[in-house]
This record gives sequence, C-alpha cells and structure tokens, in this order.
Amino acid sequence: MKCKKINLVCVGGLKEDYYRAAADEYLKRLKRFADVSVVEIPEKKTLKEEGEHILKACSGEIVALCVEGEKLSSENFAKLISGYKDTGKTSTFVIGSSDGLDAAVKRAAARRVSFSDMTFPHRLMRVILLEQLYRAFMINGGGEYHK
Repeated sequence: MKCKKINLVCVGGLKEDYYRAAADEYLKRLKRFADVSVVEIPEKKTLKEEGEHILKACSGEIVALCVEGEKLSSENFAKLISGYKDTGKTSTFVIGSSDGLDAAVKRAAARRVSFSDMTFPHRLMRVILLEQLYRAFMINGGGEYHK
C-alpha cells in the first residue's frame, strides 16, 4: 500500500548532474511505495521571504529538517514514515537554503528532524533525505537494502 503523498519542499534547485542523477534514482525507487513530489522554491533575499514561499507550498503534516531537530536512527525514521502510511496523512519534508529555515517554518512544523550535527549542502541533503525515505520503506517492508 502506498503512502497517500510525500512532498519535498526544497529551497534551490539541483544544478549539478550528479545530484540530479542520484535524486532521480531514489525518486524512481520510491515510486513503488509512495507518491513523491518535489517542489523547488527559488532562493530569496531573506529567510522570512523564503519561509513565506515554503509555507505556501506545504500541505499535510510538515517535517522541518533543521540542526536543532530530533535525531532519529534509520529504524525510528522508518517508524515515522510508517505512521504517515498507516494514517494516510500527507507529509511534507522541508529543506531550507544554505542559510537554514525561517522560524515561522519551524513553528509550523509538526516535527523537526536533524540528520546530523554536521552541516550538509542543501542539494546533498535532498539526496540524503530521498535515500533515507527509500531505506525507511525497505525497513518497513522487511527488505534487504538496510543491511
């Protein structure tokens, strides 16, 4: 059974072919599990302006990726994804720009998740998120990918 919908709202586009190829590969793999869409928000002069555009693009339950968010193991991230699948909720994962996310986006988020104490380029973070979404579905389905 597919999730109802997973949205990724990302500030900035994937300019480099290698990021685009990696993202496309995971989007292709995810098709059998979920309806995934990616919305790219252009970088703006201020975080506040970016935040306004981000919030307009969000639907369902918002999960903000930010450094101060909760750190989850892959197994616990899989439980989060399973919860959305079981309830049929739409989930929107938000990746900010290199300047981060506006406080309004963080306040609107039902969850804040951090993938690491390290800082990643936001383009690479999209690939990491897509890979972890795929891994979550494989964990939830008992697949071999996770090992």
